[in-house]
Amino acid sequence: MAQTVRRPIEARYPSCYIPSRIKERRAKARALRLEQQRKPEKPEDFVCYSDSDSEEETPTEQHKTLCTSYNFVDYVRSREIQAPEPRMVDQSYATRHMLTHDMLRETPVNLGTVNKVFCSQWLSDRQIVFGTKCNKLLVYDVRSRSLDAIPTLRPRTPWPGAEYQTGIHALQINPSRTLLATGARNSCELAIYRLPTLDPVCVGEAHKDWILDMCWLDDEFLVTGSRDSKLALWRAPDTPITQATPQHNYIAPLVTRECKAGQKVRALTFNRRWREIAALTLNGYIHVFNAATFRQTLSRKLPSCQDLVCLATQESGIYAIGCKSYTLLLDCRTLQSVKKITSRYNGCGIRSATFRGDLLTIGTGLGLLMFYDLRAGKYLESNIHSTKTVALRASRGYVFPDEGVDGYQQVKYVPAIYTHCYDDSGTRIFTAGGPLPAPLIGNYAGIWQ
Repeated sequence: MAQTVRRPIEARYPSCYIPSRIKERRAKARALRLEQQRKPEKPEDFVCYSDSDSEEETPTEQHKTLCTSYNFVDYVRSREIQAPEPRMVDQSYATRHMLTHDMLRETPVNLGTVNKVFCSQWLSDRQIVFGTKCNKLLVYDVRSRSLDAIPTLRPRTPWPGAEYQTGIHALQINPSRTLLATGARNSCELAIYRLPTLDPVCVGEAHKDWILDMCWLDDEFLVTGSRDSKLALWRAPDTPITQATPQHNYIAPLVTRECKAGQKVRALTFNRRWREIAALTLNGYIHVFNAATFRQTLSRKLPSCQDLVCLATQESGIYAIGCKSYTLLLDCRTLQSVKKITSRYNGCGIRSATFRGDLLTIGTGLGLLMFYDLRAGKYLESNIHSTKTVALRASRGYVFPDEGVDGYQQVKYVPAIYTHCYDDSGTRIFTAGGPLPAPLIGNYAGIWQ
């Protein structure tokens, strides 16, 4: 939870320097090692071992452990008095505590007649930006509960027709939070806005089909993936803020690459630790590109995966791939399957996935947000109800069935969670989506806090 390296004030050792803590630490490590060595009923396909099996710590390591307090109160006091002590806190602790103690409650967000929210990001502690299937870029103010529409950027060429206006599927903010990249009015084009004013910067023209995902490599370089089976590398222009009326330019990509053995790029993610770009294609392949050279290095056919929708990466390098009935974890070094996380509900398609530390958050097609603990190797369990796992169930939202659609009213309607995102503190979650069947028109959005 928290770590604070205490320094003695008068005595030789700090107050947390209790030798019996070493014995407790060894006992816990031994129990964990025995649990890991226990043979499961079904052997794992991929097993990772620690570097050393030794139980002994060096005297230096023991001294460092005894001088470190893991008490959250010590961390808060050290921070309040601005003590010159090394300290750190687990950013996901607040999220875990609120989830396991059933503290989060949903506040529904009224979006009117908007059709299906596909992507979202927190702009600040009070604003959320998201894109919809009806090609609207909207900003929601959490405090005033107001909804503002941001004008989408027009193409330079003549309007190709409504079939190219299929929605804003992706939305990403660069690391310094100065630029926002998303889809333009033409779903085949890239649009970049300046933050926090949301003034237009440029429109990128290259793809021949819809842009389905994108990722920033750093503050100025961006990669997009499209249904035309190509990846494009862009550089955001460094335009000075001198114009009284904001205007945007048109740019071309630095380079485009076709996904070898891939058909229709569905999802992208950037692995910062290994400096590589992972792309997921609809024909069941995952592809890896070197971020420095922007050349394809690996491709692997995924085992019996259907309806590939989302891709996320953890800081340590694990890839999570959302499929029709389970979530697949891959080792980024070998692209071998580490674990297959089966869904706890039948017919539960995985629509969105994100990592927050060792916590994998999974949005489903049944209106459920589930949480998987990578360290424990199981779904996050509730501290209030010992027999239940933590899951957030979305409200109904709004749905407008077409007159010609039959059969959908015979089953209970639940929205699909196409997107979810945490705020910086990890204490609020924005979830959004809409009807899973394509003919149905509707939306859902809610803030858990």
